[in-house]
Amino acid sequence: MSLMFDTAIVVLKTLILLLGGGVTVIAYKAYRRTGAPSLRVLAVGFGTITFGALLAGIANQLLGVSLKAGILVESLFLALGFMIIIYSLYIERHL
Repeated sequence: MSLMFDTAIVVLKTLILLLGGGVTVIAYKAYRRTGAPSLRVLAVGFGTITFGALLAGIANQLLGVSLKAGILVESLFLALGFMIIIYSLYIERHL
């Protein structure tokens, strides 16, 4: 049973990495095309969320960190990433 959950975690973390990386790249390319600072900050926000998922997955699967600690790390990066995304939306309206 544990192998099934470990495999599911690896598959989902890989999917999150690919999708999050894709969104990050698209936001960064949009920033490069337009020069809008809010798009640069948006890319950083999505990159932070993606990095947190990657870090939590590596910590759990390769470093033997407990699932609870991995969830804590991922949640920290998720909250930070969302704060950055909210800021990116805020600066667009108030610049």
